[in-house]
This record gives sequence, structure tokens and C-alpha cells, in this order.
Amino acid sequence: MTTMRMRHLLIAALSGAALSLVSSPSRALERLVLRFPFLETSVTINLGDVQSTSELIRQSPDLADLQMAGDTRLFELIDKVFLTPLPLETKALLQGSTGQPLLEQALWAATQLVELEGTVPDPSGRMLTDALVAADEMGQPNVLGFLRSMPGEQASIDFSKVSVVANRLKANLEQGVALVQATEAATVNSALREPLRGGWSREEQRLSVRHRPQPLRLLVLRPTGTDLGRLAVISHGLWDDPESFEGWGELLAANGYTVLLPDHPGSDSSQQQSMLAGDTPPPGPEELRLRPLDVSALIDAVRDGRLLSGQSIDTNSVAMIGHSWGATTSLQIAGGRPTENKLRTRCVDQKDPERNISWVLQCSWLSGIEQAAAPDPRVKAVVAVSPPLRLLFDPTSSKSMSAKVLLVSGTRDWVVPSGPEAIRPMRDTGAVRMGHRLVLVNGADHFNLRSFRGEERPALIGPVLLAWLNEQLGEDGSVTFSGGGWGDNEGRLVDVSGSL
Repeated sequence: MTTMRMRHLLIAALSGAALSLVSSPSRALERLVLRFPFLETSVTINLGDVQSTSELIRQSPDLADLQMAGDTRLFELIDKVFLTPLPLETKALLQGSTGQPLLEQALWAATQLVELEGTVPDPSGRMLTDALVAADEMGQPNVLGFLRSMPGEQASIDFSKVSVVANRLKANLEQGVALVQATEAATVNSALREPLRGGWSREEQRLSVRHRPQPLRLLVLRPTGTDLGRLAVISHGLWDDPESFEGWGELLAANGYTVLLPDHPGSDSSQQQSMLAGDTPPPGPEELRLRPLDVSALIDAVRDGRLLSGQSIDTNSVAMIGHSWGATTSLQIAGGRPTENKLRTRCVDQKDPERNISWVLQCSWLSGIEQAAAPDPRVKAVVAVSPPLRLLFDPTSSKSMSAKVLLVSGTRDWVVPSGPEAIRPMRDTGAVRMGHRLVLVNGADHFNLRSFRGEERPALIGPVLLAWLNEQLGEDGSVTFSGGGWGDNEGRLVDVSGSL
């Protein structure tokens, strides 16, 4: 799906999200009020029975005043926002997602920006879907028709609340920026920054597992030179796939590691496409349990000779790397104990100063939390890159993890910000005293630490992944974490553990 089509699809979901907590409609929505307290003004848009841009402006004096003020772009803006046809997938997406925890959390978060008059809450998303159907039936399958089909009298959006959210996000990133600026960056081994010259083979395999109805698809990268007999598993994030992390695996394979990159079928990119088509709901809380089972099943298959047969692999001392939800999976595998305590008390507080986008996903896990513990003591080294974790784990479990954990976070990650999701958990639990470490990457966001197949330059964080695995598994390789040399030429990688 193109970026533009995805944007139009999300316009319907997000604009409707703020209006979807309604049931028992009495009449169609009449007005949409946009409040700008910092400008001491508001704009009222009268929806009525309008069908076109000119009718919308004619029935809304505030829009007419803006037009008279000489803003010639008003027509273009209204056409783009209100009258662009919605993607066909929008209705199917919502119909397939109604009542699912992930959608409910997204809708609940969005509704905090909007005040509705004369409505009764309905968090399932059913009214949102019904409004899309009604808009389609009356021949107006766009945002304007969607709004006109919503029940109620008036909806108002207070844009000062948007600034509150933006300021909270900024505050959640500031601590990481300050730590990076005050701490010396890691040293550089120039040899690790040279383009890779091969040294591994690549194949795609499928493995039947007991806990899923379909086989797992996985990429297998094997060293063709020195083989350490070491296994590393890389777990992708929500709606991603193994190919997004092949660059990580290539560096490891070139240095002697055998790397498995599984496709988690309940939360991968294929599942996203199926969800957008309305064929499947969003990932449910059960996926929190199934993902670690995928990883353990791979290790079992290697141990039993059903995978990597003919290779001598130590399955009692395995490494795991994960990104985003995959990083959360790696922490479960390492022995992090999921608990409902923070999920129950903090998910309902919209003013929580640590609230961030990743809490939409974390709070959707509540109903599956009791079955989410999945430690695998065979995993001895873990690198968790940008994991949503603040609400999920019992803080005391860091003392009993079977693996030493390197946490990696970007200073510009607005999805899983470093303050609440990395720095404070590491500080509050005293994790550094137990041998865990935190590396911040200056300027990195949630997505640009990924590395794809055959990229000209090695993965930015590839050397630090290799360094951590070598040190924790006792490999005398080209680099170790404590020995340094895993930094980059721009000084972006910083070990801030000593400053916590």
C-alpha cells in the first residue's frame, strides 16, 4: 500500500476514532468545532446536508470568513481533508477489527482529544464502522460523509490538548539527549565499518511448530568461513518481517554466527495486509505468548536436528536480538516476568507523564498477560532494540534473568521514547549492577536502526550487537563490548550505563 493510500485510510480511522465512543444514535452529527486556545479562537464547521466544498464553506461562516481573508488554498485544503475518497480497505479494516483490544486502545487514546455532546460511550468501534457503511450507502464515501453519518450533535477538537501530548513526548526524549551529550561516545574499529565482502550463505526454510497451525517461515544465514558453532535468533517487530534485519544478521554471519530470522505470522507484514483487507483482526494479546514460543521452537529444532542438521551448534548458550515488539519478546525469553500491575493502574490514566505511543500496544496485552511468561534459560545473551516494556514487566525480574541484556534506544524514537521505556526502567531496577547495559544512539528513531540485505554500509548498530554477543558468550572475536571499538565515525553510539 502506498504512503498516500495509507494516509487516507488513517484519516478515516483517526478522525472517526475521536467520535466512535458512541451508541444509540439519535441524529447525525451537526457540527465539528476546532478550538485553538493559544490563538484565542475556534472554527465551527456546519456539516448539515452538504455535498461539496462550496456548500461546506457557504454553511460555515467561520470558513467563509477565512475564504474572504484571501486564503486561496482553503478550497484545496477542504477538498483534500474532507472530500478525497477513502480507500476501499477502510471499511473492511474496521469491520475486521471491531472489539479487538488493539483497536479499542487506539480509539480510547484518540478520543481524549475530542469532546462529544449527547452521546453514550461505546469503545468497541462498532459505531465507527456503521458510519462508514452509511456514508458509502448515501454515496459520500469520504471523511465528510463519514462525519455526517456519525451520531450526536457536536464534536469539538481542542488543539491545546495536541500541544500537551507533543510537550509530553518532548519531555520523554529530553533525558536521553542530555545523557548522550554528557557522555563520551564509543570508540571506533574502522575494520568493522568496512563494507562486508560476503562470508555467509542465505536460504529460506519453513518449520512446522506445534503451537501454530501454519509452519514458520524463516531466513537462515550460515557462515561460510569460520563457524563459531553459535546460534543467534533475530525477532522482528509489529507488522515487520525478517528482511528488515538481514543487515544485522549478515554482520553476525560474516563473523561466525549462524543466524535465524523467523517470521512471526500473527504480527508480521503479511498479517498487516490481511488486516487492512478486513480478512483478519489486529494482533491479539495471545500473540504475546506465541512469539516467544516461536523462538524456543527454533532452538528445539536445532537441538533435535530438524533444523541446521550437519552443523555443530551449541543450543545451551544461545543469543537473541529483537526490535520493538521483537525486543519485548527477547526480554520475555530472557526471563522478564510479565505482570498486570502497571497495566491495570496506568493504562487508564491519560495524564500519565510517561504515556507514549507504545502504550497503545502495551495496554492491549492486558487480557493475555497471565500466559505471557516464557523464559528460555538456553538464551544467555540478549540485545533488545527499542522495546515497549515500561508497563509489562515486574521490575524485580531483572535480578533473575538467565541472560545479560543490552538495551538499545534512539534519542529521537517518538514511538518508544528512551526516557520512560529505557532510561527509567534501567535506573529504577538497578539493572546495571546486575550486568545489564544501556546504549543510546544519538539521532536514531524507531525505524532507522533496521538494516536490510546487501546494504553498502554495515548496519549502524551491527558492531555493538556483535560486541555484546561475543562478550556474553565468551567468544574471543574481533570486538567485545567492554573492549570498545563498536562505535561509529559520527560518535552516535554512547554507553550511558555509568551515568544512570
